[in-house]
Amino acid sequence: MNALEVRLHEGVAAIDDGQWDALVGNDHPFLAHAFLAGLEQHGCIRADYGWQSCPMGLYEAGKLVAAAPLYLKGNSHGEFVFDGAWANAYARHGLDYYPKLLCAVPYSPVTGPRLLVGAGPGAESRRNALIDALEQQADAFGLSSIHLNFADRIDTEALAATAWLPRFDWQFHWRNRGWNDFDDFLAALTPKKRKNIRQERQQVAAAGIDCEIRHGDELGNEEWHALHRLYRSTFDAHGNHPALTEDFFRHLGRTMPRQVVTVLCRRGARIIAVAFCLRSADTLYGRYWGAEERVPGLHFEACYYQGIDYCIRHGLRHFEPGAQGEHKIARGFLPVRTHSFHRIRDPRFATAIADALHREAQAMAMYRDDLLAHSPYRECAESR
Repeated sequence: MNALEVRLHEGVAAIDDGQWDALVGNDHPFLAHAFLAGLEQHGCIRADYGWQSCPMGLYEAGKLVAAAPLYLKGNSHGEFVFDGAWANAYARHGLDYYPKLLCAVPYSPVTGPRLLVGAGPGAESRRNALIDALEQQADAFGLSSIHLNFADRIDTEALAATAWLPRFDWQFHWRNRGWNDFDDFLAALTPKKRKNIRQERQQVAAAGIDCEIRHGDELGNEEWHALHRLYRSTFDAHGNHPALTEDFFRHLGRTMPRQVVTVLCRRGARIIAVAFCLRSADTLYGRYWGAEERVPGLHFEACYYQGIDYCIRHGLRHFEPGAQGEHKIARGFLPVRTHSFHRIRDPRFATAIADALHREAQAMAMYRDDLLAHSPYRECAESR
């Protein structure tokens, strides 16, 4: 391999979309150029939010051969891998934790490739070169640390042999076992869980609410406006900042229309609740939910049951409904490990954090055993 030139760009929008998407190598919606550049172009990624986009590109003879979605972070908001205790430890010692470098997808706790190297000969070498380049940039700018969140299997294997500190957590995912329809899925559950789900769905129907699924190219102006209004309502209710703009949602509808999957819940003609998802060829990703009425069972219907039904009908293998939420287990979602990696430049803090992560990992392993004891599937209950 010839000598590689490292470039930090002012945004993903500054990189050719075809070259970027070729390095992603699949239709993962959150790594698509349209998604990442759209965040920048439509006011979702801003310095006053703590995000400065600086994607890295490796060039060989002027051609982009590797890349990474990279951000200079002034806080830890929108990351879903919580390092506030580390930042506090730095502050107690009179040291700056921020800014830091983050290799991730903003606002999206979704596993996927982060070290984008394409396929074919030399992919492993390019991936290792990206890791080296990330470390060199952190050294050059005197930053406290680099973080790579929600790594996929290949990136995890590459980073496991380095000085980056591994960390893991659990999400709750649904796996399609080849069911013919929703009733077929319910038949795989214990009688009690099956009954509970049917009752929740009946509550929504009894409230006079109809749910329908629409793709991005099937939404009109009023529906886009309602979607964003209800998205904002969820964040406002919890005192959080809704970073995604209506223009960004509409941008996704234009640029990846069939990957946008929305659940519209209506009472009569009025949309009272929505769930917003994205999809790839084999996975549905649940992201946002909003409602203007509190209706028993509606959150589960819009965010889980409509998505499961969609996956079965369209032959998708996986459904990732978002971060956290032990209540998902009773509805067919089981714990799946997610991975992040952290390069702490100060060796004193690196040693202390590594020790804390080791203890955390032991507790997380025990936590999984407890979670699986509550599996709703009949074969798990029969084996207990």
